[in-house]
Amino acid sequence: MFGFFKKNKGPFSATLRPSGQTITVKGGSSENLLKAALDAGIKWPYSCRVGSCGTCKCKLASGQIKPLNDFSYVLSGEELDAGYILACQTMLKSDIEVEVETLDGANGVDLAKSRSLDGTITQVTPLTHDIVEVQIELDGNLDDYLAGQYADLALPGVVDRARSYSFSRAPSQGKPNQVSFFIRRVKNGKLTEWLHSADRVGERIVLDGPHGSFYLRDPSGPILLVAGGSGLAPIRALLQQIADEGRAIDTTLIFGARTQKDLYCLDDINSFASRSKGKFQFIPVLSVETNETGWPGAVGNCPDAITPDMLELENSHAYLCGPPIMIDAAVDRLKAIGLKDTQIFFDKFLDASSMPGGRA
Repeated sequence: MFGFFKKNKGPFSATLRPSGQTITVKGGSSENLLKAALDAGIKWPYSCRVGSCGTCKCKLASGQIKPLNDFSYVLSGEELDAGYILACQTMLKSDIEVEVETLDGANGVDLAKSRSLDGTITQVTPLTHDIVEVQIELDGNLDDYLAGQYADLALPGVVDRARSYSFSRAPSQGKPNQVSFFIRRVKNGKLTEWLHSADRVGERIVLDGPHGSFYLRDPSGPILLVAGGSGLAPIRALLQQIADEGRAIDTTLIFGARTQKDLYCLDDINSFASRSKGKFQFIPVLSVETNETGWPGAVGNCPDAITPDMLELENSHAYLCGPPIMIDAAVDRLKAIGLKDTQIFFDKFLDASSMPGGRA
């Protein structure tokens, strides 16, 4: 299926079906299909942009491409046989046609186009021994992102490339030019080691965003939220959105951490519980502590806490955010219970400890 041309180096065209939109993609490895689509203003679904989540997959209908990485790490054998590819890991070798459902106006939501803004770190608040909340005051307004989305943060002259972090607060919770993120210290993570090693208030930073297709849809049944570690950032933002908009949604939040000291934002969770117009259940799950050590709650891996009674198979949605191993286990459990792919939304937090080029 994947062909190679030596003479024609592009640029090439990519036609999207069923929308009929056509974009131009540079030849060679200088530009991948997803980047070209996003630069052209196409609202292509994606979460990670590094070939780990599978959200940007599309079906190659015609033409020839070259994978930048092995698709089989993410796509199943059935998907590969059907012609599916990962847009973020695809370079063009000819004009192509692909089948993809873009997010233009999806669920009544018009995703904002990303842009670059300079800003200043104004506050760094410790949340746990290795997670801080970083508040940034931007030189312009960024109040049109959606709870659940993320931004790329760059420190020119400090780190070699931008890192991606989810907004930890819904837009309704702050000033138009203020954003915040939960950032965990990661071993060998250049940005996180820099941030955690000294007082960084007053440092300048460059933000590019918003990005991603992880945001609240309109379920007709209960929703399940599963967060691991700093993956609580977009989940907290979703909770804030639900409360601020007065949505009567029955919600279950499963929060996975190592020890009791790694549980944080409990005041925010209690605040949501008091404001919620729907039923709310909070289940913290600790992976290191046991009932014998004095922890009275759930223990083990947080996906194991998912039970069928939390969901309505035809009407529920699940939102997952955390490390890849947690996401994969939770998705498998939800599918075993009976949820479809279209009911499951996730954002894998990738860092220097999980794969090169990820979130660090």
